[in-house]
Amino acid sequence: MRAKVAVTAVTLGGTAAVVGLGTFGAWTSTTTAEAPTYSAGTVTLDYGALGTTNRLSVGASAMAPGDTAERGFTLRNSGSLNFATVSLGITAPTTSLLDSDVANGLTVKIQKCSTGWVESAQTPYSYTCTGTTTTVLTDTPVATVKATPPALTGLSSLTAGASDNLKATFELPAAADNTVQGQSSDLSVTFTATQRTRTDK
Repeated sequence: MRAKVAVTAVTLGGTAAVVGLGTFGAWTSTTTAEAPTYSAGTVTLDYGALGTTNRLSVGASAMAPGDTAERGFTLRNSGSLNFATVSLGITAPTTSLLDSDVANGLTVKIQKCSTGWVESAQTPYSYTCTGTTTTVLTDTPVATVKATPPALTGLSSLTAGASDNLKATFELPAAADNTVQGQSSDLSVTFTATQRTRTDK
């Protein structure tokens, strides 16, 4: 009888030990980060109010082969983001051979002056540059620009806060034939900026 009682007591003790292994504490810790601000940049391209900083709204009449019309303007990156490209676009709400004929129609060239163009005191407008002159768009038919807006090269205004002093020269080619006599076009000039490529912040 004593031997059997002793065995039973050992078995009960082993069961109690197994149950005790399943009991533990659940400790936790929480921390909160500061609330940082996230904001989007701006892409803003402009050439200011009409006047000496923007003569692009002024047309020209009675042009003959070889005539040119110079128009000064300032292109500015007034946003907070750099640009990848700035392209020139031209549309013609009133169209004619002047904007659709590659060989005989108008051409356009754009140049920039490092120190700013000095405009003549009276019309027709003419411009002089006392600094360095750089061509940002070579002489191109308006018809070609309409079909495929070209990117301007060497602009300072690709950088946020910078600007370019530019001059557009529209020319009726000296070799233009009789087909463009009496033709008239309304030209709407636009510039389109594309944001810089993505970057890690």
